[in-house]
Amino acid sequence: MDFYQVIKTRRSVRAYKRDEIPQDVLERVLNAARIAPSGSNRQPWKFILIKDRERKRQLAELCHHQSFIAQAPVVIAGCGRNIHYNRGGWMGDCSVIVDVAIAFDHLTLAARAQGLGTCWIGSFDNEGIKKYLGIPDDYNVVALTPVGYPEDDSAFCETQDRLPLQEIVFYEQWGKK
Repeated sequence: MDFYQVIKTRRSVRAYKRDEIPQDVLERVLNAARIAPSGSNRQPWKFILIKDRERKRQLAELCHHQSFIAQAPVVIAGCGRNIHYNRGGWMGDCSVIVDVAIAFDHLTLAARAQGLGTCWIGSFDNEGIKKYLGIPDDYNVVALTPVGYPEDDSAFCETQDRLPLQEIVFYEQWGKK
């Protein structure tokens, strides 16, 4: 699939078929996250895959009762460890969130290229999930996503609900078009 088509048609999917994901497809998606760039090549991420139906249901409860999450055959939790390395700017400790988000974006785009739907979950009980999944104290959950084949074949459509470039791009300085 063409890269720009992947980007244009990636959507937040909230209804999934129960069809299993072939292992080779899942590994391609995970490998996309693995090869993502990170600041100073720290690679501060770990990914936890949850497949058990009851564990997915309980995890969805910890995501503020977003029950659709448990429909997907796999839920992935993207976790990051703060290495406390300041790159010399205001980002400092926030860089772990950026690094894991980059890897997670690679993962969601690779999933779309494989015909899989995802939905970036940012509303969750970090401490509750850490306890539930046995995540060490020095890691935090950055994002979760269900992964599966969309229930509705029209899930991958282009959106028209985006600001035009003229409203978001400046040249040389703020406000200059």
